[in-house]
Amino acid sequence: MTDTKEKILTTALHLFAKDGYEAVSVSLIAGALGMTKGALYKHYKNKRDIFDHIVEKMYRIDAQRSRQYEVPEEKYETAPSAYENVSIENIKEFTVAQFLFWTEDPFASDFRKMLTLEQYRNAEAAQLYSDCFAAGPAAYMEDIFREMMKNGVLKEADPKLLSVEFYAPFPLLIGMSDRSGDKQTALSLLNRHIERFIQGAVK
Repeated sequence: MTDTKEKILTTALHLFAKDGYEAVSVSLIAGALGMTKGALYKHYKNKRDIFDHIVEKMYRIDAQRSRQYEVPEEKYETAPSAYENVSIENIKEFTVAQFLFWTEDPFASDFRKMLTLEQYRNAEAAQLYSDCFAAGPAAYMEDIFREMMKNGVLKEADPKLLSVEFYAPFPLLIGMSDRSGDKQTALSLLNRHIERFIQGAVK
C-alpha cells in the first residue's frame, strides 16, 4: 500500500471516529488531506471503499498479532488444531498486548471509537463491534478454554461462563482508561484480574 493510500485511510478513520461515518463525506476527507476529490478517487472508488479497506487492514493486523503471540488466527470451526496447544502464558501476554494496542495505537483506537459510535446507527457496524469487542472475543476464549480443559490445563467448568468471566473486564477497563486518561491504573487492574483468574482456573 502506498503512503498516500495509507494516509487516506488514517485520515478518514480519524474523521469517522470523531464525527461518525455518515457525517463524513469524501469532500471532507479530501479537504483534511489537502487534496481534491478527483485525486482521492484515484486511490479509492468511494467512501465505502475506504471503509472496506480500513476493516481489511484491521483484520490483517489482528492476524499478524495472533501469530506474534502464538494464539489462533482463525475461528475454531475453520482451524480447530490451532486451539490445541495455547498456553496460559500466551493468553496472558496476548490479552495485555491487546489492551495496549486498542488504547495506544492511533489506528486501532480510532477504529474502536468509530465502531462504538456507529454500532447504534448501523447494523453492519453493530456486527463488527460485536465481532471485535463483545461476542467475538468471548466465543474465541470459550473455544480456547474448552480445549484447555480437554488437555487438563484448566479445571472442569462451563467454558462459556469462564470466557465471560475472563473477558468482561477487558472492555470495561478500556472504557475506564478512555474516560480517566489513567491507562496505568487500568492496565494494573487488568494484570491483577488475569493473575487472579489464572489462580482460580488452572489445575
